[in-house]
Parts: sequence; structure tokens; C-alpha cells
Amino acid sequence: MDQDLDKRLIALEAKIEKIYKSTEATRKMYLWSLIVGAVLFIVPLIGLGFVIPQYLKTLDVQTLLQ
Repeated sequence: MDQDLDKRLIALEAKIEKIYKSTEATRKMYLWSLIVGAVLFIVPLIGLGFVIPQYLKTLDVQTLLQ
């Protein structure tokens, strides 16, 4: 009985180790997708912060009012 129980415990530990590795891989993928998504959202916002003021400087208010 003890040998059967030991074999089952070893098998369960191996399965838990595989689950842990899979979970860590999933966590890392989620983290990197979050970082990439944030960069792809924030970088254009920073770019717009530079582009919009230059665009507004080129607008001629007098031609818009006529």
C-alpha cells in the first residue's frame, strides 16, 4: 500500500510541476502582452502631444472664420 501511495504522490508532484511551469509561461506571456499593449497605446499619445501643437500653429484662424 505504501509503494502505491508513494508512486501516486510522485506522479502528482510531477503533474503539479508541469502545471506550475505552464502557469508561469502563461503569466509571462500575459505580462509581455500587457507591456506591448501599453507601449503601443502610450507612444502614439506622446507623439500626438508633439504633433497637435505644431498642427495648431499652422492653422490660420482668419481663413477658418471667413
